[in-house]
Amino acid sequence: MIPTDWIYGLIGGLMIGAAAAMFLLVNGRIMGASGILGGLIDGSGKANTKERLAFVAGAIGVPAIVYLAIGAPATNISNNMIVLILAGLAVGIGTRMANGCTSGHGVCGISRFSVRGIVATLIYLLAGGVTLLVLRQWLGLI
Repeated sequence: MIPTDWIYGLIGGLMIGAAAAMFLLVNGRIMGASGILGGLIDGSGKANTKERLAFVAGAIGVPAIVYLAIGAPATNISNNMIVLILAGLAVGIGTRMANGCTSGHGVCGISRFSVRGIVATLIYLLAGGVTLLVLRQWLGLI
């Protein structure tokens, strides 16, 4: 029997790529999830609030529907809530500092051969690897 973990990743990646391509084709703008959400929070996205709300609703609603339909796949996520909260805050701060997130720099930037997107992606992947090394191997937190 073939493990299904890679299938979930493949399907999710295809969905994100298709959504990014559709967003660019329809709106002429890059689909950066942190920018879309940030524009709602700081008020800079008032011109297209409905579009931003629809995106956020879809980002939350589709996984919820999939969860209800087939359940959640097994994960290796930490049970330590402090680590999860700190990780979420670090990601939010990092996306603001980098002017984008994995969908903006990684998916859209790399596919457009953007040097800025490629460099940002390399930096956040390296930072994530170092963080995992420190927290798991040296500190034993996760």
